[in-house]
Order: sequence, then structure tokens, then C-alpha cells
Amino acid sequence: QVQLVESGGGLVQAGGSLTLSCAASGRTFSTDVMGWFRQAPGKEREFVATIRWSGGSIYYTYYADSVKGRFTISRDNAKNTVYLQMNILKPEDTAVYYCAVRGRIGTLYYTRSNEYDYWGQGTQVTVSS
Repeated sequence: QVQLVESGGGLVQAGGSLTLSCAASGRTFSTDVMGWFRQAPGKEREFVATIRWSGGSIYYTYYADSVKGRFTISRDNAKNTVYLQMNILKPEDTAVYYCAVRGRIGTLYYTRSNEYDYWGQGTQVTVSS
């Protein structure tokens, strides 16, 4: 059974940093596309970042415009873990953050929720002004 467990959320002041982790279990994820989404109160879930491993030390990443230059997604295939380093946090980054895994074969960047098959339970990130 596939399980994704996020951690690392919390309360931080604007301009601060947080690193989220998502530990995956239940299968090997090294060839899967992994991503982060977030959902703020009263809003739809939105794409944040995605990462795809292309073999060796080659990784492809893609970010939402709203986080580009501030957030960095990375993964450790040996640990089946994906990370989201968040810097220069803003109050508008406040949301529940979810990690996701696409279990189907693919080679493109995926930014829509329905393109992912497995989801974590979410971790709250609150940025105070």
C-alpha cells in the first residue's frame, strides 16, 4: 500500500524559511514524477512544484510562477523522499501543503491534481506578516 507522509510544516514569519519532507513507502518511486501542491482556505488546490528523475544525477524540475526563485524541490531516491525548501516566505504562501506521486508512466511536467495518483495527508504552513 502506497503511503506518503509529509512533515516540516509550522508557523514562520514572513521572510523566513521552512523545509517540507515527504517520505514515501509501499513501492519504489525513483522513476515516478513527484510534486507538491497547496491549498489555502477557500481556494482550490494549486500546483507548486514537480520533479522528475531522468537517470544518474539528472533531475528536471518545474515551478509555479508564484514560487519560482523562492522554493526548491529536490528528492532523494535512496530514501524515497521528496523535499520542498521554501525561502522568503510570504503570508500568501499560507496553506496546507500536499505531496503527490504520479504512478503512471510519463515524461512531461505535470501540474494538475488529476495527473497524480497518490497523495499525502498534508502539512500546514502558516506565514505571519
